[in-house]
Amino acid sequence: MESAAAYDANGVALGAPEKTVLTRFPSARCQPLQWKSRAADRRCDDAKISFGGVNARITFYLKHDKVEAFDVSFDTKDAERVAKFLKSQYGAPSAETRDKIENPGSASHEIYKLRWDKGAEHAVMTALMEKRRATLSVSRGNFEEEIYRIQ
Repeated sequence: MESAAAYDANGVALGAPEKTVLTRFPSARCQPLQWKSRAADRRCDDAKISFGGVNARITFYLKHDKVEAFDVSFDTKDAERVAKFLKSQYGAPSAETRDKIENPGSASHEIYKLRWDKGAEHAVMTALMEKRRATLSVSRGNFEEEIYRIQ
């Protein structure tokens, strides 16, 4: 069963105004983006939050006072717990993979990835299992391609 709710983080969905970010995350620090981008003009960072029952950090990206994207980072050891939480919040993912990449002469890498797609909105959780931090990136449109494109 797919969830009808928009992609959100602790009640702040894509499209929400900055005021909602600050209401839900009172310690968030909002400021103009430090580079020119068509994807966003402001960002709000909150150093420590609870997300799906785990400690995390979050950054919201806004354009014209609307959340265009957010990134949540958390300990890779919590990836299974966060994945279970996301499935309960966002519904069944459109893709879920666990890949092991073998490199002759060096350590192998395990990547756990989930993806949700609803129209122009996307959510991707990526955990490179030997790294310390995993991420959930949620955005709409071509945000991922535009955010760091030099203007």
